[in-house]
Order: sequence, then structure tokens, then C-alpha cells
Amino acid sequence: MTPQRQTKQLQAIRDAFETAGRPLAIEELHELAARTIESIGLRTIYRAVRRLQEDGVITNVPVPGNADRYELSSIAAKHHHHFHCTACDKFFDIHGCPGGLNKLVPEGFKLEHHELTLSGLCDACA
Repeated sequence: MTPQRQTKQLQAIRDAFETAGRPLAIEELHELAARTIESIGLRTIYRAVRRLQEDGVITNVPVPGNADRYELSSIAAKHHHHFHCTACDKFFDIHGCPGGLNKLVPEGFKLEHHELTLSGLCDACA
């Protein structure tokens, strides 16, 4: 595979993920990257997200009923859950796991994976 150029736009997008430290929606990513490069377009954001996913730098965070969010793969690789603020629609990482979920699984079933998203108000919206 041929190494791809590191453009100013791509670096601004990578920096946005590093700075935010939480899963980002495309619109949030655009807003953060535009602080560095005012003229950055939404199409550039979409292309960069696709490229960063292909390169394994970021991972999508599925959000039922809404567009995916994206976070650094280094964070996604560690088991964690998310908190969704219902007021500002931002997602935040929750480190840790309640455990004991096997007690909730019907008899005879085998739990292989789980995702947990808590919802409420973040500290800024509370």
C-alpha cells in the first residue's frame, strides 16, 4: 500500500479527535476542524473520515436511530461504554463496566458481547 499524504486538513481532523477525547459526530468534527482551517468543507470531512477508518485510525460508534459517531481506534480498542447527553446530543466515554450481565441473559443463552449507552444530561447541560 502506498503511503498517503498528510494534508493540513487531515491533520486538523486528527487533531480534533485528539483534542475532543470523545466520540464525535460529523458535524462536531467539522466544527472543530474549522477552528484550525476555516475553509474546510463537509465533503473533506467525510473523505477524511473514510480514509482514517480505512487506515485504522478511527472506528465508528453505532448510535441507534442516529448517524454514527467516530472515535480513535486506540480508545475503541479498550472496553468502555458511552453516555449520551439528550440536550446537546454529544457522546462521552464511560470507563468501566457494570459487570454481572450474565444474570440478565435467558437460561441456555451465551452472552458474547454487549454495548451500554447511558442517557441524560452532561455537566454543561445539567
